[in-house]
Amino acid sequence: MVMNVDIISKEIIKPSSPTPHHLSNFKLSFLDQIAPPIYIPIILFYDSEKFVDVDPFEISHSLKKSLAETLTRYYPLAGTPINEDFYINCNDQGVDYIQARIPCNLSQVVDNPKGKELMQLLPFEPYHSRTEFGKEVLLAVQYNMFECGGVAIAVCVSHKIADGTSAVTFVNAWAGMSRGESEIISPSFDAAIHFPPRDITGSMLSGAVSKENIVTRRFVFNKSSIATLREEASAAFGPEDKGPSRVEAISAFIWRRFMAMSRAKQGKKPKLFAALHAVNLRERMVPQLPVHSFGNLWRIVIAALPVEIEKDYRFLVSQLRNAIMEIDADFLKKLKDDDGHLDFIKNTSKQFDHGIIEFCNFTSWCRFPVYEVDFGMGKPTWVCSPSRPFKNVVVMISTKDGDGIETWVNMKEEDMALFEHDQELLSYASSADGE
Repeated sequence: MVMNVDIISKEIIKPSSPTPHHLSNFKLSFLDQIAPPIYIPIILFYDSEKFVDVDPFEISHSLKKSLAETLTRYYPLAGTPINEDFYINCNDQGVDYIQARIPCNLSQVVDNPKGKELMQLLPFEPYHSRTEFGKEVLLAVQYNMFECGGVAIAVCVSHKIADGTSAVTFVNAWAGMSRGESEIISPSFDAAIHFPPRDITGSMLSGAVSKENIVTRRFVFNKSSIATLREEASAAFGPEDKGPSRVEAISAFIWRRFMAMSRAKQGKKPKLFAALHAVNLRERMVPQLPVHSFGNLWRIVIAALPVEIEKDYRFLVSQLRNAIMEIDADFLKKLKDDDGHLDFIKNTSKQFDHGIIEFCNFTSWCRFPVYEVDFGMGKPTWVCSPSRPFKNVVVMISTKDGDGIETWVNMKEEDMALFEHDQELLSYASSADGE
């Protein structure tokens, strides 16, 4: 299906109250400084049954009003980044708000989602540091109206200032404001206190994700498949250990199938296979940070295996668990106090660039309350964070019923041609064309 999105209007939404002068300079944390220069995309779909006989433009007007009110609490998002000094000028310049008309029914997109079509629902291409107009913004919204009366609210939040947890926290706060909640949780902007900014001159890093000729496929694991994988993986743990989580089980399974695909390819082989997993630091800090702590409060862990050594699934699950457990109080102290982490990232990036390590990158949204985002028109029919056009990146998000997991797998076209026909993979997951 070819969608010709009709842009109806573009405007700037500013905070409903001016940001106080003493809050005008928002300092970025060290973890913000080294975050990837891209945007985090979220699209929330609401079908027309939720708001029969309601003018979609009235809904949009309410959304703009509540967005302005929410920005008074999330004021850095309405500011201007001052990149060379690593801070945000909280000048209330506002955020982009676009209204668009989509020439099809919402079900046509949700029932058969394709990455390229989903991208058209976003305010701009999210995998650059700037919009297509050369403008650097921290937040942008596109309100999409379908012919059936359904709507999709698409948000792009700069990774420079927020991680996935922060982006979802903001969207839930905006939704709460929109439906008239009396208590809206205000964010905590303390990341720079926990991880003060540093001089990283000459240390700007090439990430371990490289944009090439990438295709995206969606593989859905249902409740039964996940239970089977967890049961098999549980043999890797002792009676006193916590059993494998859904995310650990699926990550290790996809990593194993990824290695099988890579071994089957012709040509030069890497020396190591590695699984990279993003880990939320909030619950690992001492004391723990609240979920509404805003900023980039995550790090990656690496589980690696020499190419010539083949291990079974249970071993890979335990490897992944051991890597995740390395983020403890000692790790966090070093992250705060020395430059070893910068050296680690640079060395890892260099090994990737030289083809020594073949990475499979995982990020999980499975615990994010995306299906609780109610703007006053009910909970969403479907939520996605569309395809990342980067090599070997896997994004996991829970299905609406909370039992299954959707995995969005991004690979080079020639690799995907092998991976998507892997019979062991397809015995556990249903495949859907994500392109």
